[in-house]
Amino acid sequence: MAAASSPGLATAPGPLIPQAAPGPAAGGRGSRLLALDGLRLVAALMVCLYHYVGRGGVVSASWHGSPAHLFPTLSGAAVYGNFGVELFFVISGFVICMSSWGRTLGDFFRSRVARLYPAYWVALVLVTGASLALPVVVHAVRLDEFLVNLTMLQQPMGATRVLGVCWTLWVEVRFYVLFALLVVLRGVTYRRVVLFACVWTLASVLCHSTNNNLLNQVVMPQYAPFFIGGLALYLIHRFGSDLLTWGIVAMSWLLAQREATLGLWGPHPHRDPYVVILIVTVAFAAVAVVALGWTRWASWSWLVTAGALTYPFYLIHEHLGWFAIRVLHRSLGLPAWPTLAVTVLGMLGLAWLIHRFVERPFGPRLKRALKGRKLASRSSGLGF
Repeated sequence: MAAASSPGLATAPGPLIPQAAPGPAAGGRGSRLLALDGLRLVAALMVCLYHYVGRGGVVSASWHGSPAHLFPTLSGAAVYGNFGVELFFVISGFVICMSSWGRTLGDFFRSRVARLYPAYWVALVLVTGASLALPVVVHAVRLDEFLVNLTMLQQPMGATRVLGVCWTLWVEVRFYVLFALLVVLRGVTYRRVVLFACVWTLASVLCHSTNNNLLNQVVMPQYAPFFIGGLALYLIHRFGSDLLTWGIVAMSWLLAQREATLGLWGPHPHRDPYVVILIVTVAFAAVAVVALGWTRWASWSWLVTAGALTYPFYLIHEHLGWFAIRVLHRSLGLPAWPTLAVTVLGMLGLAWLIHRFVERPFGPRLKRALKGRKLASRSSGLGF
């Protein structure tokens, strides 16, 4: 493929930089990949079913019995539902690379803050209120716990997580910081993304031979292959197939299945390691199908709504769902299957309300407010 010039990169002899493929693939932000919205909702529903019928503990207490007895077939599949998180990470690598192309560091920072925080803050208020109203499901949230959770930095602070799923947000935030400082700061290009993916892969492998907790926290070896695979798949979507990017995808898949097997099967021998590998493979393959443009036919408008509901649904479904199950099934006597259906639909409805009345009006306002005055750092090249 012919070399193309990129901002800040010389076009002297060296590794060729593929030209953007014609049509939608080159558009990046110009065309919405609706199939990704559908995949995101599928991933969220996988995690939801895991939390409702795929585990014990507080879930059994909410159902007043083991979900494995109430839903013997569904529960057997739902024990793998937490692998939806790994699918989220592959999608995130793809989407972050796509949405950051052509943006400054300031644009990237504002878009992430405006996207993550409004719904997150509302979810915190809702779950905290529910914990005070019905502390028998989860412990009543203390004021200091609530306040530190507003930062989204409660996990590195060692504080209690009000939202059980927010550990994944801490993983995402670390990915954003790495990608922003090492790629977005200088401008996103094919070569820089490839270099970032290769260096991150090497660093994640080397982490296994060290006992440095700080290095592990930064490099995230157990999650890195999923993000890196997503980054490479976006390059394939934007520039077309080549051996280098497919090689990165293949390497990422090989490492990802190992990390998933160690982390999600080793401590949980009731799972089948071959099913674990299959799910990781399907996660990569599903995003690859989108990257190759094979899902352009999926243009249903409801997929936009599905994508919009995913984040608020993911935030609220766990604890609020346990509250709903306890009230509907234990207090009101609704049978198990109707309780499950009503709870899932109820959480989707609440997610729509959060999207409609919180994310849509306040996300753009927060983004504009963060821009504020032209910062002095703009002239220093940081792009704020």
